Amino acid sequence: MGRLFGTDGVRGVANADLTAEMALGLSVAAAHVLAEAGTFEGHKPTAVVGRDPRASGEFLEAAVVAGLASAGVDVLRVGVLPTPAVAHLTGALGADLGVMLSASHNAMPDNGIKFFARGGHKLADELEDRIEAVYDAHRHGEPWERPTGAGVGRVRSYDEGSEQYIAHLLSVLPNRLDGLKIVLDEAHGAASGVSPEAFARAGAQVVTIGAEPDGLNINDGCGSTHLGRLKAAVLEHGADLGIAHDGDADRCLAVDHTGDEVDGDQILSVLALAMRERSALRSDTVVATVMSNLGFKLAMEREGIRLVQTAVGDRYVLEEMKEHGYALGGEQSGHVIILDHATTGDGTLTGLLLAARVAETGRTLRELVSVMERLPQVLVNVPDVDKSRVRTSADVAAAVAEAEKELGATGRVLLRPSGTEPLVRVMVEAADIEQARAVAGRLADAVKSALG
Repeated sequence: MGRLFGTDGVRGVANADLTAEMALGLSVAAAHVLAEAGTFEGHKPTAVVGRDPRASGEFLEAAVVAGLASAGVDVLRVGVLPTPAVAHLTGALGADLGVMLSASHNAMPDNGIKFFARGGHKLADELEDRIEAVYDAHRHGEPWERPTGAGVGRVRSYDEGSEQYIAHLLSVLPNRLDGLKIVLDEAHGAASGVSPEAFARAGAQVVTIGAEPDGLNINDGCGSTHLGRLKAAVLEHGADLGIAHDGDADRCLAVDHTGDEVDGDQILSVLALAMRERSALRSDTVVATVMSNLGFKLAMEREGIRLVQTAVGDRYVLEEMKEHGYALGGEQSGHVIILDHATTGDGTLTGLLLAARVAETGRTLRELVSVMERLPQVLVNVPDVDKSRVRTSADVAAAVAEAEKELGATGRVLLRPSGTEPLVRVMVEAADIEQARAVAGRLADAVKSALG
Protein backbone atom coordinates (compact mmCIF):
# COMPACT_ATOMS: atom_id res chain seq x y z
CA MET A 1 0.00 0.00 0.00
CA GLY A 2 1.34 3.45 -0.94
CA ARG A 3 1.48 6.13 1.73
CA LEU A 4 -2.05 7.26 2.57
CA PHE A 5 -1.11 10.58 4.14
CA GLY A 6 -0.19 13.32 1.71
CA THR A 7 0.90 16.86 2.47
CA ASP A 8 -2.61 17.69 3.67
CA GLY A 9 -4.03 14.55 5.25
CA VAL A 10 -5.73 11.65 3.46
CA ARG A 11 -7.72 12.49 0.32
CA GLY A 12 -9.53 10.62 -2.40
CA VAL A 13 -12.87 10.03 -4.09
CA ALA A 14 -15.36 9.54 -1.28
CA ASN A 15 -16.81 6.03 -1.04
CA ALA A 16 -14.27 4.77 -3.58
CA ASP A 17 -10.78 5.67 -2.33
CA LEU A 18 -11.88 7.12 1.00
CA THR A 19 -14.50 4.78 2.44
CA ALA A 20 -16.45 4.73 5.70
CA GLU A 21 -14.39 1.73 6.75
CA MET A 22 -11.15 3.63 6.16
CA ALA A 23 -12.40 6.69 8.03
CA LEU A 24 -13.41 4.55 11.00
CA GLY A 25 -10.15 2.58 10.96
CA LEU A 26 -7.92 5.64 10.70
CA SER A 27 -9.78 7.28 13.58
CA VAL A 28 -9.38 4.26 15.83
CA ALA A 29 -5.70 4.02 14.83
CA ALA A 30 -5.18 7.72 15.61
CA ALA A 31 -6.69 7.25 19.07
CA HIS A 32 -4.44 4.26 19.80
CA VAL A 33 -1.28 5.94 18.50
CA LEU A 34 -1.85 9.13 20.48
CA ALA A 35 -2.61 7.07 23.58
CA GLU A 36 0.67 5.19 23.14
CA ALA A 37 2.49 8.53 22.68
CA GLY A 38 1.23 9.68 26.09
CA THR A 39 -1.10 12.39 24.74
CA PHE A 40 -4.07 11.06 26.76
CA GLU A 41 -2.19 10.21 29.94
CA GLY A 42 -4.07 10.90 33.16
CA HIS A 43 -7.44 11.84 31.63
CA LYS A 44 -10.17 10.71 29.30
CA PRO A 45 -9.39 12.17 25.86
CA THR A 46 -11.59 14.55 23.86
CA ALA A 47 -11.70 15.16 20.12
CA VAL A 48 -13.24 17.98 18.07
CA VAL A 49 -14.74 16.79 14.76
CA GLY A 50 -15.85 19.14 11.97
CA ARG A 51 -16.53 18.95 8.25
CA ASP A 52 -17.29 20.94 5.12
CA PRO A 53 -20.76 20.65 3.51
CA ARG A 54 -20.01 17.82 1.05
CA ALA A 55 -22.70 15.14 1.04
CA SER A 56 -20.08 12.47 1.69
CA GLY A 57 -19.01 14.33 4.82
CA GLU A 58 -22.20 13.18 6.50
CA PHE A 59 -21.38 9.46 6.43
CA LEU A 60 -17.64 10.02 6.86
CA GLU A 61 -18.28 12.14 9.94
CA ALA A 62 -20.45 9.35 11.36
CA ALA A 63 -17.64 6.86 10.73
CA VAL A 64 -14.99 9.07 12.35
CA VAL A 65 -17.16 9.75 15.38
CA ALA A 66 -17.95 6.04 15.76
CA GLY A 67 -14.28 5.11 15.51
CA LEU A 68 -13.14 7.65 18.09
CA ALA A 69 -15.92 6.86 20.55
CA SER A 70 -15.30 3.11 20.20
CA ALA A 71 -11.66 3.78 21.12
CA GLY A 72 -12.65 5.61 24.30
CA VAL A 73 -12.49 9.20 23.04
CA ASP A 74 -15.23 11.71 23.91
CA VAL A 75 -16.32 13.58 20.78
CA LEU A 76 -17.50 17.16 20.29
CA ARG A 77 -19.25 17.43 16.92
CA VAL A 78 -18.96 21.03 15.74
CA GLY A 79 -20.66 20.44 12.38
CA VAL A 80 -19.92 22.44 9.24
CA LEU A 81 -17.06 24.82 9.98
CA PRO A 82 -13.85 25.88 8.21
CA THR A 83 -10.65 23.91 8.71
CA PRO A 84 -9.03 26.79 10.65
CA ALA A 85 -12.09 26.92 12.92
CA VAL A 86 -11.68 23.25 13.82
CA ALA A 87 -7.97 23.85 14.45
CA HIS A 88 -8.77 26.88 16.63
CA LEU A 89 -11.43 25.04 18.64
CA THR A 90 -9.11 22.07 19.17
CA GLY A 91 -6.73 24.44 20.93
CA ALA A 92 -9.29 26.68 22.62
CA LEU A 93 -11.24 23.77 24.11
CA GLY A 94 -8.14 21.95 25.29
CA ALA A 95 -8.99 18.94 23.13
CA ASP A 96 -6.46 16.18 22.60
CA LEU A 97 -7.26 15.72 18.92
CA GLY A 98 -9.03 17.52 16.08
CA VAL A 99 -10.43 15.95 12.92
CA MET A 100 -11.53 17.86 9.80
CA LEU A 101 -13.36 16.20 6.93
CA SER A 102 -12.74 18.15 3.72
CA ALA A 103 -11.03 18.00 0.35
CA SER A 104 -10.49 21.77 0.37
CA HIS A 105 -10.65 23.17 -3.19
CA ASN A 106 -11.16 19.76 -4.84
CA ALA A 107 -14.36 18.91 -6.69
CA MET A 108 -17.37 17.63 -4.74
CA PRO A 109 -16.84 13.85 -5.26
CA ASP A 110 -13.56 14.03 -3.31
CA ASN A 111 -13.21 14.20 0.44
CA GLY A 112 -10.42 13.99 2.96
CA ILE A 113 -9.46 13.52 6.61
CA LYS A 114 -7.02 15.78 8.40
CA PHE A 115 -5.92 15.24 12.00
CA PHE A 116 -4.83 18.00 14.37
CA ALA A 117 -2.76 17.46 17.51
CA ARG A 118 -3.41 19.16 20.83
CA GLY A 119 -3.27 22.93 20.37
CA GLY A 120 -4.65 22.68 16.82
CA HIS A 121 -1.31 21.95 15.17
CA LYS A 122 -0.72 19.50 12.33
CA LEU A 123 0.30 16.03 13.46
CA ALA A 124 4.00 15.29 13.18
CA ASP A 125 4.96 13.15 10.17
CA GLU A 126 6.14 10.31 12.41
CA LEU A 127 2.72 10.16 14.10
CA GLU A 128 0.96 10.07 10.73
CA ASP A 129 3.28 7.23 9.66
CA ARG A 130 2.50 5.37 12.88
CA ILE A 131 -1.26 5.86 12.44
CA GLU A 132 -1.02 4.49 8.92
CA ALA A 133 1.01 1.48 10.09
CA VAL A 134 -1.42 0.66 12.91
CA TYR A 135 -4.42 1.10 10.59
CA ASP A 136 -2.85 -1.24 8.03
CA ALA A 137 -2.02 -3.88 10.67
CA HIS A 138 -5.59 -3.97 11.96
CA ARG A 139 -6.98 -3.90 8.43
CA HIS A 140 -5.17 -7.20 7.96
CA GLY A 141 -6.55 -8.86 11.04
CA GLU A 142 -4.72 -7.65 14.14
CA PRO A 143 -7.42 -7.15 16.83
CA TRP A 144 -8.14 -3.81 18.48
CA GLU A 145 -8.02 -3.31 22.23
CA ARG A 146 -11.56 -2.10 22.87
CA PRO A 147 -12.88 -0.33 26.00
CA THR A 148 -16.24 -1.39 27.40
CA GLY A 149 -18.80 0.01 29.84
CA ALA A 150 -17.94 3.50 31.04
CA GLY A 151 -14.71 3.35 29.05
CA VAL A 152 -16.34 4.08 25.71
CA GLY A 153 -16.43 7.64 24.42
CA ARG A 154 -19.46 9.88 24.65
CA VAL A 155 -20.67 12.00 21.73
CA ARG A 156 -22.38 15.39 21.83
CA SER A 157 -22.95 18.29 19.48
CA TYR A 158 -21.03 21.46 20.28
CA ASP A 159 -23.14 24.18 18.72
CA GLU A 160 -21.19 26.98 20.41
CA GLY A 161 -18.20 26.41 18.12
CA SER A 162 -19.35 28.79 15.39
CA GLU A 163 -19.88 31.66 17.81
CA GLN A 164 -16.53 31.05 19.52
CA TYR A 165 -14.69 31.12 16.21
CA ILE A 166 -16.37 34.33 15.07
CA ALA A 167 -15.54 35.97 18.41
CA HIS A 168 -11.91 34.91 17.97
CA LEU A 169 -11.76 36.45 14.48
CA LEU A 170 -13.20 39.76 15.64
CA SER A 171 -10.83 39.92 18.61
CA VAL A 172 -7.88 39.86 16.22
CA LEU A 173 -8.97 42.80 14.04
CA PRO A 174 -6.93 45.99 14.59
CA ASN A 175 -9.84 48.20 13.42
CA ARG A 176 -13.39 47.98 12.15
CA LEU A 177 -14.56 47.79 8.54
CA ASP A 178 -17.23 50.49 8.67
CA GLY A 179 -17.81 52.18 5.31
CA LEU A 180 -16.63 49.25 3.17
CA LYS A 181 -18.85 47.31 0.80
CA ILE A 182 -17.40 43.82 0.36
CA VAL A 183 -18.52 40.90 -1.83
CA LEU A 184 -17.82 37.48 -0.32
CA ASP A 185 -17.69 34.30 -2.43
CA GLU A 186 -17.93 31.38 -0.02
CA ALA A 187 -17.57 28.60 -2.65
CA HIS A 188 -20.74 27.00 -1.22
CA GLY A 189 -18.32 25.74 1.38
CA ALA A 190 -17.53 25.52 5.06
CA ALA A 191 -17.39 29.29 5.70
CA SER A 192 -20.82 30.04 4.21
CA GLY A 193 -22.21 30.80 7.65
CA VAL A 194 -19.34 32.19 9.70
CA SER A 195 -17.55 34.39 7.15
CA PRO A 196 -20.47 36.70 6.19
CA GLU A 197 -21.41 36.97 9.87
CA ALA A 198 -17.87 37.95 10.88
CA PHE A 199 -17.54 40.60 8.14
CA ALA A 200 -20.96 42.05 8.96
CA ARG A 201 -20.23 42.24 12.70
CA ALA A 202 -16.94 43.96 11.87
CA GLY A 203 -18.95 46.76 10.24
CA ALA A 204 -18.80 45.95 6.53
CA GLN A 205 -21.75 46.10 4.16
CA VAL A 206 -21.72 42.52 2.91
CA VAL A 207 -22.88 41.10 -0.42
CA THR A 208 -22.67 37.31 -0.40
CA ILE A 209 -22.49 34.88 -3.31
CA GLY A 210 -21.78 31.15 -3.30
CA ALA A 211 -23.15 30.76 0.22
CA GLU A 212 -25.96 28.26 -0.32
CA PRO A 213 -24.31 24.85 0.15
CA ASP A 214 -26.49 21.87 -0.68
CA GLY A 215 -23.85 19.16 -0.31
CA LEU A 216 -23.30 18.91 -4.05
CA ASN A 217 -22.30 22.42 -5.23
CA ILE A 218 -19.10 23.04 -3.25
CA ASN A 219 -16.41 24.75 -5.41
CA ASP A 220 -18.67 24.39 -8.46
CA GLY A 221 -17.76 27.36 -10.66
CA CYS A 222 -17.20 29.59 -7.64
CA GLY A 223 -14.76 30.34 -4.86
CA SER A 224 -11.03 30.93 -5.00
CA THR A 225 -10.50 28.56 -7.94
CA HIS A 226 -13.13 30.32 -10.13
CA LEU A 227 -12.98 34.09 -9.64
CA GLY A 228 -15.17 35.11 -12.58
CA ARG A 229 -18.41 35.38 -10.59
CA LEU A 230 -16.71 37.39 -7.85
CA LYS A 231 -15.19 39.85 -10.34
CA ALA A 232 -18.58 40.38 -11.95
CA ALA A 233 -20.31 40.84 -8.58
CA VAL A 234 -17.76 43.41 -7.37
CA LEU A 235 -18.35 45.50 -10.49
CA GLU A 236 -22.14 45.02 -10.41
CA HIS A 237 -22.45 46.17 -6.78
CA GLY A 238 -19.77 48.87 -6.91
CA ALA A 239 -17.97 47.14 -4.05
CA ASP A 240 -14.66 48.24 -2.57
CA LEU A 241 -13.27 44.73 -2.85
CA GLY A 242 -14.19 41.06 -3.07
CA ILE A 243 -12.97 38.08 -1.05
CA ALA A 244 -13.02 34.45 -2.25
CA HIS A 245 -12.54 31.33 -0.15
CA ASP A 246 -12.17 27.69 -1.11
CA GLY A 247 -14.29 24.81 0.16
CA ASP A 248 -12.76 24.56 3.61
CA ALA A 249 -11.85 28.29 3.80
CA ASP A 250 -8.18 27.86 4.60
CA ARG A 251 -7.26 30.14 1.69
CA CYS A 252 -8.20 33.59 0.48
CA LEU A 253 -7.88 35.39 -2.84
CA ALA A 254 -9.25 38.86 -3.51
CA VAL A 255 -10.53 41.17 -6.23
CA ASP A 256 -10.02 44.95 -6.20
CA HIS A 257 -12.73 47.51 -7.01
CA THR A 258 -11.87 47.40 -10.72
CA GLY A 259 -12.30 43.63 -10.90
CA ASP A 260 -8.59 42.81 -11.02
CA GLU A 261 -7.44 39.68 -9.20
CA VAL A 262 -5.27 39.98 -6.10
CA ASP A 263 -3.27 36.80 -5.43
CA GLY A 264 -1.58 35.43 -2.33
CA ASP A 265 1.73 37.17 -2.99
CA GLN A 266 0.01 40.55 -3.20
CA ILE A 267 -2.01 39.86 -0.06
CA LEU A 268 1.19 38.93 1.77
CA SER A 269 2.84 42.17 0.66
CA VAL A 270 -0.04 44.27 2.04
CA LEU A 271 -0.20 42.36 5.33
CA ALA A 272 3.59 42.40 5.78
CA LEU A 273 3.69 46.20 5.66
CA ALA A 274 0.65 46.49 7.95
CA MET A 275 2.12 44.10 10.50
CA ARG A 276 5.49 45.85 10.45
CA GLU A 277 3.76 49.15 11.25
CA ARG A 278 2.23 47.48 14.31
CA SER A 279 5.58 45.88 15.28
CA ALA A 280 3.91 42.49 14.74
CA LEU A 281 6.18 41.29 11.90
CA ARG A 282 8.80 39.48 13.95
CA SER A 283 12.35 39.84 12.64
CA ASP A 284 10.86 41.91 9.79
CA THR A 285 10.57 38.61 7.94
CA VAL A 286 7.91 36.98 5.77
CA VAL A 287 8.00 33.33 4.63
CA ALA A 288 6.87 32.21 1.16
CA THR A 289 7.64 29.41 -1.30
CA VAL A 290 10.00 29.32 -4.26
CA MET A 291 6.96 29.72 -6.54
CA SER A 292 6.29 33.23 -5.25
CA ASN A 293 6.41 35.87 -7.95
CA LEU A 294 9.75 37.60 -8.41
CA GLY A 295 7.90 40.90 -8.11
CA PHE A 296 7.01 39.98 -4.52
CA LYS A 297 10.65 39.31 -3.69
CA LEU A 298 11.78 42.58 -5.26
CA ALA A 299 9.07 44.52 -3.40
CA MET A 300 10.04 43.03 -0.03
CA GLU A 301 13.71 43.84 -0.68
CA ARG A 302 12.80 47.42 -1.55
CA GLU A 303 10.71 47.79 1.62
CA GLY A 304 13.45 46.36 3.84
CA ILE A 305 11.56 43.16 4.65
CA ARG A 306 13.47 39.88 4.58
CA LEU A 307 11.96 37.06 2.51
CA VAL A 308 12.63 33.42 3.44
CA GLN A 309 11.61 30.93 0.77
CA THR A 310 10.71 27.26 1.23
CA ALA A 311 9.71 24.30 -0.91
CA VAL A 312 6.21 24.44 -2.42
CA GLY A 313 3.49 23.61 0.10
CA ASP A 314 1.98 25.49 3.03
CA ARG A 315 3.24 22.78 5.40
CA TYR A 316 6.83 23.81 4.59
CA VAL A 317 5.98 27.47 5.13
CA LEU A 318 4.45 26.62 8.50
CA GLU A 319 7.43 24.49 9.53
CA GLU A 320 9.83 27.36 8.77
CA MET A 321 7.66 29.83 10.67
CA LYS A 322 7.37 27.63 13.75
CA GLU A 323 11.08 26.77 13.80
CA HIS A 324 12.21 30.40 13.72
CA GLY A 325 9.25 32.17 15.30
CA TYR A 326 8.18 34.13 12.23
CA ALA A 327 4.70 35.68 12.29
CA LEU A 328 3.62 35.79 8.63
CA GLY A 329 3.90 33.38 5.74
CA GLY A 330 1.96 31.98 2.83
CA GLU A 331 1.61 30.93 -0.78
CA GLN A 332 0.61 32.53 -4.06
CA SER A 333 -2.50 30.31 -4.00
CA GLY A 334 -3.88 32.23 -1.02
CA HIS A 335 -2.83 30.10 1.92
CA VAL A 336 -1.81 32.81 4.39
CA ILE A 337 -0.67 31.89 7.89
CA ILE A 338 -0.72 34.48 10.68
CA LEU A 339 0.88 32.40 13.39
CA ASP A 340 0.00 34.62 16.34
CA HIS A 341 -3.68 33.99 15.68
CA ALA A 342 -3.95 30.72 13.72
CA THR A 343 -2.15 27.39 13.44
CA THR A 344 -3.06 26.94 9.78
CA GLY A 345 -4.05 29.03 6.78
CA ASP A 346 -7.25 30.94 7.60
CA GLY A 347 -9.07 32.50 4.65
CA THR A 348 -11.64 34.39 6.71
CA LEU A 349 -9.00 35.88 9.01
CA THR A 350 -6.85 36.83 6.01
CA GLY A 351 -9.76 38.51 4.27
CA LEU A 352 -10.74 40.42 7.41
CA LEU A 353 -7.20 41.71 7.93
CA LEU A 354 -6.87 42.70 4.26
CA ALA A 355 -10.15 44.63 4.46
CA ALA A 356 -9.06 46.18 7.76
CA ARG A 357 -5.96 47.57 6.05
CA VAL A 358 -8.14 49.16 3.35
CA ALA A 359 -10.38 50.72 6.01
CA GLU A 360 -7.44 51.86 8.16
CA THR A 361 -5.50 53.57 5.36
CA GLY A 362 -8.40 54.93 3.34
CA ARG A 363 -6.62 53.64 0.26
CA THR A 364 -8.12 51.28 -2.28
CA LEU A 365 -6.95 47.70 -2.43
CA ARG A 366 -5.61 48.46 -5.90
CA GLU A 367 -3.41 51.20 -4.43
CA LEU A 368 -2.22 48.99 -1.58
CA VAL A 369 -1.15 46.10 -3.82
CA SER A 370 0.77 48.48 -6.08
CA VAL A 371 3.62 48.04 -3.61
CA MET A 372 4.58 45.06 -5.80
CA GLU A 373 4.58 44.64 -9.55
CA ARG A 374 3.51 41.13 -10.44
CA LEU A 375 5.87 39.99 -13.20
CA PRO A 376 4.47 37.79 -16.00
CA GLN A 377 4.81 34.14 -15.01
CA VAL A 378 4.54 31.19 -17.38
CA LEU A 379 4.22 27.58 -16.18
CA VAL A 380 4.70 24.65 -18.57
CA ASN A 381 4.26 21.00 -17.56
CA VAL A 382 6.57 18.58 -19.39
CA PRO A 383 5.01 15.08 -19.12
CA ASP A 384 6.43 11.58 -19.54
CA VAL A 385 10.01 12.38 -18.55
CA ASP A 386 12.44 11.00 -15.95
CA LYS A 387 11.83 13.68 -13.35
CA SER A 388 14.45 12.16 -11.00
CA ARG A 389 17.24 13.44 -13.32
CA VAL A 390 16.08 17.05 -13.55
CA ARG A 391 18.70 18.24 -11.04
CA THR A 392 21.58 16.10 -12.35
CA SER A 393 21.29 16.40 -16.14
CA ALA A 394 24.13 18.46 -17.64
CA ASP A 395 22.00 19.30 -20.69
CA VAL A 396 19.18 20.64 -18.53
CA ALA A 397 21.66 22.64 -16.43
CA ALA A 398 23.13 24.20 -19.57
CA ALA A 399 19.68 25.15 -20.86
CA VAL A 400 18.79 26.74 -17.52
CA ALA A 401 22.07 28.69 -17.44
CA GLU A 402 21.44 30.03 -20.94
CA ALA A 403 17.89 31.07 -19.99
CA GLU A 404 19.04 32.80 -16.79
CA LYS A 405 21.70 34.70 -18.74
CA GLU A 406 19.07 35.94 -21.18
CA LEU A 407 16.64 37.01 -18.43
CA GLY A 408 19.22 38.72 -16.22
CA ALA A 409 18.11 40.33 -12.95
CA THR A 410 14.56 40.95 -14.14
CA GLY A 411 13.63 37.32 -14.66
CA ARG A 412 13.76 33.92 -13.03
CA VAL A 413 13.71 30.22 -13.93
CA LEU A 414 12.50 27.36 -11.75
CA LEU A 415 12.42 23.67 -12.71
CA ARG A 416 10.54 21.44 -10.28
CA PRO A 417 9.71 17.71 -10.48
CA SER A 418 6.06 17.00 -9.70
CA GLY A 419 5.46 15.28 -6.41
CA THR A 420 2.64 13.11 -7.77
CA GLU A 421 3.05 12.78 -11.56
CA PRO A 422 5.81 11.79 -14.03
CA LEU A 423 6.39 15.34 -15.18
CA VAL A 424 8.62 18.37 -14.65
CA ARG A 425 7.17 21.84 -14.09
CA VAL A 426 9.01 24.64 -15.90
CA MET A 427 8.33 28.12 -14.53
CA VAL A 428 9.71 31.29 -16.11
CA GLU A 429 9.22 34.90 -15.03
CA ALA A 430 10.22 37.91 -17.09
CA ALA A 431 9.38 41.57 -17.44
CA ASP A 432 7.69 40.77 -20.75
CA ILE A 433 5.10 38.00 -21.17
CA GLU A 434 6.23 37.11 -24.68
CA GLN A 435 9.82 36.68 -23.53
CA ALA A 436 8.62 34.50 -20.63
CA ARG A 437 6.64 32.29 -23.02
CA ALA A 438 9.52 31.96 -25.45
CA VAL A 439 12.06 31.06 -22.76
CA ALA A 440 9.64 28.60 -21.13
CA GLY A 441 9.00 26.91 -24.46
CA ARG A 442 12.71 26.47 -25.17
CA LEU A 443 13.34 25.12 -21.67
CA ALA A 444 10.44 22.69 -21.95
CA ASP A 445 11.86 21.39 -25.24
CA ALA A 446 15.29 20.99 -23.61
CA VAL A 447 13.82 19.08 -20.67
CA LYS A 448 11.86 16.77 -23.01
CA SER A 449 14.95 16.14 -25.12
CA ALA A 450 17.25 15.48 -22.16
CA LEU A 451 14.91 13.51 -19.91
CA GLY A 452 12.33 12.00 -22.27
